[in-house]
Amino acid sequence: MQYTQNIITFEPKIMDLEKICQKVITIAKTTGTFIAGERVNFDLSSVELKGKANFVSYVDKKAEGMIVEQLRKLLPESGFITEEGTASNSGEQYRWVIDPLDGTTNFIHGTPPYAVSIGLIEGEEIVLGVVYEITRNECFYAWKGSKAMLNGKEIHVSEASTTGEALIATGFPYGEIKNTDKFIESINFFMANSHGIRRMGSAATDLSYVAAGRFEAFWEKGLSPWDVAAGALILQQAGGKATDFRGKSNFLFSGEIVAANSHYFSEFQTIIENIYCR
Repeated sequence: MQYTQNIITFEPKIMDLEKICQKVITIAKTTGTFIAGERVNFDLSSVELKGKANFVSYVDKKAEGMIVEQLRKLLPESGFITEEGTASNSGEQYRWVIDPLDGTTNFIHGTPPYAVSIGLIEGEEIVLGVVYEITRNECFYAWKGSKAMLNGKEIHVSEASTTGEALIATGFPYGEIKNTDKFIESINFFMANSHGIRRMGSAATDLSYVAAGRFEAFWEKGLSPWDVAAGALILQQAGGKATDFRGKSNFLFSGEIVAANSHYFSEFQTIIENIYCR
């Protein structure tokens, strides 16, 4: 008598990123509607100070709670990296990186832009990003392997390839400001040689604007993962690049980012590295 052995194999679970992204868009917009509604009668007396010029309000906290609750239903096995600490990161394979209100200072003063930013990491790789800029009702989104989109229409980085053609965004240092010489040097250089510098007050929006070709480049120091995760993925899928100041890939956790369209990136990153890293 002959016996045959049945070997059972298990295929790894394949994440349907497109389907998940559509649901995250809904979550971001719903949260954005809540934030916009709270802005109407917002009172500065409800603002808490986390650090010098680093604010948080009940709106940030409530918005984050709303997002986390919905994402837990969407992907129960996932972890979280959140600005306001609503949920914790325990080394899960999939982790949501959330800024419920990127641009809180703008929000509390009634000044655009401010945005909901939701990114998804698989291991150490960003695989999904949604940025909903509330004041203009603009939703930027992408997932690994997709096109970058804005309100359902494909977006691309610009084709400008030199500093002389570039409009550049940055973020100003705040908190306990030290050693600003290099920042001032970079500002002086780009003021003299580019189309100009813009400071929007929302890194997620800055990165999305580079993705849409509105800016050619963006750099900032002192950032957190939730500031850049979603916007960087959208930028990459739109044809841009992002690294830390030395051109390395760990911009997500290094606290610094250089981002630009692919035509200008090499020149831009070299300028930033020469100023900050010499």
